[in-house]
Formats: sequence, structure tokens, C-alpha cells
Amino acid sequence: MFEFFVRKSASCKDDLLSGLTVALALVPEAVAFAFVAGVDPLVGLYAAFMVGLITAVAGGRPGMISGATGALAVVMVDLVADHGVEYLFAAVVLMGIIQISAGVLRLGKFVRLIPHPVMLGFVNGLAIVIFLAQLGQFKQADGIGGQQWLQGTQLYLMLGLVLLTMAIIHFLPKLTRAIPSSLAAIVVVTALAHGLSLDTRMVGDLASVAGGLPEFHIPMVSLTLENILTILPYSVILAAIGLIESLMTMTLVDELTETRGRGNRECIGQGVANVVTGFFGGMGGCAMIGQSMINISSGGRGRLSGITAALSLLAFIVLASGLIEMIPLAALVGVMFMVVIGTFAWSSLRILHKIPRSDALVLILVSGVTVISDLAVAVAVGVVVSALVFAWESAKRVDSHAQLDDQGAKVYKLSGPLFFGSIRSFYDQFTPYEDPEQVVIDFTRARVCDHSGLEAVSSLTERYLNQGKKLRLKGLSEECRTLLDNAGSMVEVNLEDPRYRVAVDKLA
Repeated sequence: MFEFFVRKSASCKDDLLSGLTVALALVPEAVAFAFVAGVDPLVGLYAAFMVGLITAVAGGRPGMISGATGALAVVMVDLVADHGVEYLFAAVVLMGIIQISAGVLRLGKFVRLIPHPVMLGFVNGLAIVIFLAQLGQFKQADGIGGQQWLQGTQLYLMLGLVLLTMAIIHFLPKLTRAIPSSLAAIVVVTALAHGLSLDTRMVGDLASVAGGLPEFHIPMVSLTLENILTILPYSVILAAIGLIESLMTMTLVDELTETRGRGNRECIGQGVANVVTGFFGGMGGCAMIGQSMINISSGGRGRLSGITAALSLLAFIVLASGLIEMIPLAALVGVMFMVVIGTFAWSSLRILHKIPRSDALVLILVSGVTVISDLAVAVAVGVVVSALVFAWESAKRVDSHAQLDDQGAKVYKLSGPLFFGSIRSFYDQFTPYEDPEQVVIDFTRARVCDHSGLEAVSSLTERYLNQGKKLRLKGLSEECRTLLDNAGSMVEVNLEDPRYRVAVDKLA
């Protein structure tokens, strides 16, 4: 998805400079994501500061940047609209507790179970959701409590400023990388809008972002069962999305830096960050793919880069809030459209006809479910479908080669996994009625994967016993031999027999 030439070594200078660059680019994104969630811009900025700082200090992936993200914002908007911002703060606290629990239970390793087509569908769906969320900025109040699309001069001016912002972000890096292109685009568009007195909406027209240091604030939500059941579904979804996006971003940073992060520690770090954020008036957050890539490509490797980014962002909030309020909304929309373009895995469109149809289906399915439902459900659906496809394909791979040995016994040499999906194919390999008096089944190149496979072997031995024929089983693991109740002395033990475990409850 991303290709960068990155330096493998780290230095304090690189961390400081890359952290400052990230902070400059974080300001417009945090404000824009706050608008997506339907909260005050300061709520997004506080979240970007606190989540970024705590995960940089306590997280499991140095060099990765966290903050307020669109993936979480699109889930929060319904909660805020229906119940208010105080319920959001409570949901963020509970979200953090769930994430800490995931880290303590060492669930971070399960990110390895996410197939690549699911990851592609994940980022594509995320890009589509962020794009659709920006369309709301092209509407205005109609005077009767509703919203209507911009028309005429206002629409053309909005589109023109958005396109100008996108053009600057795209072309400026080809000329110089001395300053972040997104920051330069916002400065130019803001100067143009105020210099020409253009009639376009500014951040300050919607809400003030002036503020000092975050203050401790207990969410004003009574701890009744009804309220807990109200915020619990949102907290679970937010926790799942946050961890999935963070762990997937960590995997990408691992590949780019040729190092390895600690997934379980990252889960705990994200959880602690969100608990603190919820008590200090922030909207919560998780790892940011785009900002992490900016940091890595700028040379940021250590925790100092994330710490610098967070503290610099706080300085902007306290000392430069007036400047933020002067930013045109069109500039923020342009920045977010470029985030969408950078997030979407365009290569997936080129390879759709080259990859297996099942993988293409999973990719499209995950993207669609992300747009219709949410990212956590989409990833879960993608993993389940991928697992079922794998089971179906594996069921076709159980095969056997039969031959007679010197003593006239028929020897079946099996190959492939034996599990619930391949049992029928396994039975079809044998002909107990036609086989000679002595039969040998060699499992050396096969593997019994689950309890269903064990039951299939046990059932087959019973069929041969009922025919009065002598059967020998060889190449089974020690656990398989222990669990086969009716095999008894028919199991031949060799020193070269494989050693592996079978997923059954009987040994528990």
C-alpha cells in the first residue's frame, strides 16, 4: 500500500524534526475528524495530543503515531447525535478498559490471523467512509432545521478551494519537502480566502478551538444498567476498530523498519491512552496509518518522535488557537480528500483479475461491509469468509496413493490435512469391502487437525474391524494414538512419527 525509502537508523535530531512535521500535519486532521464525529474541534485536538503522547511513551511500537482517526469518528457520530458528548467520553473510557484487557489477555498476536485481502479491504473501506463523511461539509442549514446542498457561487467556491488544496498537496513535494505539503496548502488557501475576503465558511464559524491545558473531567453519565448497555456496544466496536487499525499499522511499520513491535504492549498503551483521554475531554483515538508513514519517511524511529509531535500539538492548541479558527473548511476537506487518496489501496484494483476469485470476493466484501456497517464487523466477516474458503480448498487436498507391499498388504499413503472439512474426501479414499485381509494406512504425510479428524480415523478403523480385516495405522502423532479409543494395538509406533497437538476438548 505504501512504498517509502526509509533509513533504518534513528537519531534524536531525526526524531525531533519528524515529530514537528507530524504535529503540523496533525492539526487539520484532528479538527476535521472532530467535525466528522460531531464534536467541538478542541475535543479532537485534545485527543490527538493525549493519545499521541501516551502511546508514544507506553505503546509497543516506537515511531508509530496515534491520534484521533476517521475510523473511530464515523462510529462516534451516532452516539453523539443521539445522547450527547458526555456519553462519548464515557464510551471512550470503557473502550480503553476493553483494550487494556485485550493486552493483558495477550490477544495482540491474533492480528496475524488477518489475511492480506482483508487488510486491503480494510483500508479501502476506511478511505470510502472518510470520503463519504466529508460530503457533509458541502451542505448548509436550510433554515427549517434541515440540511441542503450548497448551490451556485458558494458551491463553486467551495469546490475551487478544495481542488486548490489538493493540487498544492500533490505538487509541492515534487518541488520541495522543506515543509509539509498539507500545512503549506492550508496556509496558502487560508491566506487567499482572507486576502480576497472570500465568502466561505471557516472553522471559527462552527466552533471555537481556543483552549488551555486539558482539564480532568468525569463524564456526566450515571452508572445505571440502561446507560451502560447504551454505551457498551459503541465501546466494544470502538475498541475493536482501534486495536485492529493500530495492530495493522504496527505490522506495516515493522516491515518498513525491519524491526518488530510488541502487540500486547500496544494494546495496553492504546487502552491507557483512551482511558485518560475520556477523563480529560478527548474523543479517543488509535494509530494513524498516514501520519505514521509521514513520521517513518521523515526519519522518525524512536519514541521521541511521537512525544515531540504530541507536545508540539499542545503548543499549537494553547498558543495558536486563533490561527486555527481562520482555516477555511474547504482546506480541511481538501486535506481529507488527499488522505482518502493516500489511504485507498489503488493497486488492489489492478490485481483484482489476477488474484484468486475468493480473495477478490473477500476484498470487495470487506470494503462493502465497512461502508454499510463498521470496520470491526467488516474485518470479522472477512476473516470468517477467508477461513471458510481455506477450509473448502483444504478439503480438496486429502489424497492417497494405494499400492500392495511384498506381503500382499494394501498400503494407503495419505497426504493433506484431515479436519472437519475434508472428512468426506478422506472416507472416499478407502474401500473396506474390496481391500485384502491386511491394510496399512500411513499418515506420515497427512496431519490430523481437529477432533472431527480423529473421529473420522476412529470410525474408519471400526469399519475395517467389522469386516474382520487386519488394519495397521502408522505415522500418527502421540496425541492421536492416545485419543483413538478403538484402535488399540492396530497403531504402529515408530521413532520417526510426527509430534503435534490436535485441537480437542478431551485432554483439557
